[in-house]
Amino acid sequence: MTPPTTSPTTGPAASTSSFLSTWSIWTAGFLAFPLAGLAGTAIVGRVDSPLSAVIGGAVAGLVIGAGQAVLSRRRLDPRRWIPASIVGMGLGLLLGAAAVGYRTSLADLALMGAITGLLLGAAQAAALPSRAHHRWAWAAAIPLLWALGWTTTTLGGIHVEEQFTVYGAYGAITFSALSGLLLHYLLPYRVAADPPSAATPAEATA
Repeated sequence: MTPPTTSPTTGPAASTSSFLSTWSIWTAGFLAFPLAGLAGTAIVGRVDSPLSAVIGGAVAGLVIGAGQAVLSRRRLDPRRWIPASIVGMGLGLLLGAAAVGYRTSLADLALMGAITGLLLGAAQAAALPSRAHHRWAWAAAIPLLWALGWTTTTLGGIHVEEQFTVYGAYGAITFSALSGLLLHYLLPYRVAADPPSAATPAEATA
């Protein structure tokens, strides 16, 4: 009898390789953030009023949510994730920007980010697939990560006084790298096993 062979796609090495590949692809999604900022600015200009905040936030949420859904390797359903990102980001930026009086100091942007992330995280957590475990962790982490994104961007010397809808590349890559680790914990990518090969007559009778 021929001993069974271990499929190269199901061993520990393959699992690690799959994680690194999936995490790298998600992290590369940080590029959606500058695009979201440009789109929001092109449509509403500065975030200095309730109307510009809610519209600019919704536009940014659309771009970021779409980018995340595409780069999630089918773990996120775009039909749920994108609308959740639009609503969460729009309402979150509306409340966050108003809470700090549209000011752009480091403390103000960190607070604005936390408030934005509170609504965005809750909306996205509800949009996670049913197989995701501990989805509350996403809702709890996004306010912290969104505040960190604004903090990193501000400390990086970006002209945040221009009142952007979302933080820039420094904050985006920080957020994407850390949120990618969290998403892997909540919703790990499943590596498909190789289909079993048909046994030859000689193997079947061995």
